[in-house]
Amino acid sequence: QVQLVASGGGLVQAGDSLRLSCAASGFSLSSYSMAWFRQAPGKERAFLAAIRKTDSNTYYADSVKGRFTISRDNAKNTVYLQMNNLKPEDTAVYYCAASDSFFYIGSGLQDYDYWGQGTQVTVSS
Repeated sequence: QVQLVASGGGLVQAGDSLRLSCAASGFSLSSYSMAWFRQAPGKERAFLAAIRKTDSNTYYADSVKGRFTISRDNAKNTVYLQMNNLKPEDTAVYYCAASDSFFYIGSGLQDYDYWGQGTQVTVSS
């Protein structure tokens, strides 16, 4: 059974850092490009970052470029999102997602085949 389990969220203060993890089971994460999205209350789910399976190139939304870093550890079958200098507007539920596309990296929900359950990040001012 294919499963993605996101963890690492919590309540932090503005300026703090958090590292989210997304553990895959039932499939080899190295065969998928991986991404992180987030959904704030009352807003649509939005793309944050992705890492391509073929060359590990990374892609970021402008809103998090320079503060967030996506990485993967294929041996641990886990993808990470390091978030630095967190701001109150980063408060959201964070989701990881997997795509079996060979080369294309998309930023839409329809571009991803599997989703984790989400982990809450709350940043207080």
